[in-house]
Amino acid sequence: MSGMKALFAVAALGVALTGVMAAEEEKPDATLKLSAGSVAAGIGVNWGSGTLTYQGKEHSVDAKGLSVGDVGVSKIEATGKVYNLKKLEDFDGNYTGVGAGAAVAGGGAVVKLKNQNGVTVDLVATTQGVKLALGGGGVDMHIKK
Repeated sequence: MSGMKALFAVAALGVALTGVMAAEEEKPDATLKLSAGSVAAGIGVNWGSGTLTYQGKEHSVDAKGLSVGDVGVSKIEATGKVYNLKKLEDFDGNYTGVGAGAAVAGGGAVVKLKNQNGVTVDLVATTQGVKLALGGGGVDMHIKK
């Protein structure tokens, strides 16, 4: 009977890995690039601005509420993949952390965010050695009008 349990365990693992691989291959609805200025000791960063590329068009974005784990950096940049964005106005809102972040090459980690409209953003700092963290009230992101 233990051989049968092992077979089921292997089959379940295969199904789980297939699901993970399919999720990793999911095409984002948009991409996001954010940048902020210098970070000094004890100040952190409230974040800055960036660009959302959606349906071939670029839209300016304001972002507030992200902080970083390091200081003394002259410029911080982050990129993200945006999912479940059905219409542009759904991007605006307060994003909170969802699930565990995944590690990426270079030692960084993905911060997974989701807003009230179901839009999710997988955001990673592209500045070497900088790790992103959420502010207490989440992250507010809005298309500049």
